[in-house]
Amino acid sequence: MRADPVDRPADLDAVRESYDRVADDYVRLVVDTAIGDPRCRPWLKAALDAFIDSVAGIGPVLDVGCGPGTVTAYLADRGLDVTGVDLSPRMIENARRLHPSCRFEVGSATQLDLADSSLGGVLGWWSLFNLPRDVLPQVLASFARALMPGGCFISGTHSGDEDVRRTEAYGGPVEWTTHQWSPEKYVGLIEQAGLRPVAELRLPADEHVGPGLVVMAVRD
Repeated sequence: MRADPVDRPADLDAVRESYDRVADDYVRLVVDTAIGDPRCRPWLKAALDAFIDSVAGIGPVLDVGCGPGTVTAYLADRGLDVTGVDLSPRMIENARRLHPSCRFEVGSATQLDLADSSLGGVLGWWSLFNLPRDVLPQVLASFARALMPGGCFISGTHSGDEDVRRTEAYGGPVEWTTHQWSPEKYVGLIEQAGLRPVAELRLPADEHVGPGLVVMAVRD
């Protein structure tokens, strides 16, 4: 049984085209600076390792908004049965080139058609902030339904209270909005989706990005 469909964001096509335009530049940035590699940031690596330990043996894992596949590959290297999904076909092309042994598919977080209780884990690793404020709760609810009992959801996102309109990112023109959430509101959305938060990590701004938040939650 599958749940009702999630609303399609009005700017979905613009966001997809934007990420396609900057995908190659983003990959070069990751390779040059390791900005998206959790192994280079101890607290983020610790959060992912906790997720890996929590979902091991429960069921398959979906990395939603996987970009060039850095985190997907890390999870696969640690033994998880993981598939990466991204809105941008060009990001997926890069992911398949960089990590040929991993599975990747093109798809939107709003159009995944997930079966109930079919996944051991779901990641939204700095990949859900483009979802409009009325759409994100629907997506979180779809993740909650898709998780098996005991399955885990982990998400990293930008902290704040503003909607930031972006016209340039990663060295190229883009058209998207970064929807920032306060930690309290973001955790509240996860709870409303039917998940129980079990850990929260707040990150200060650094030379690359503003303040961030990581939340892990469980489906009871």
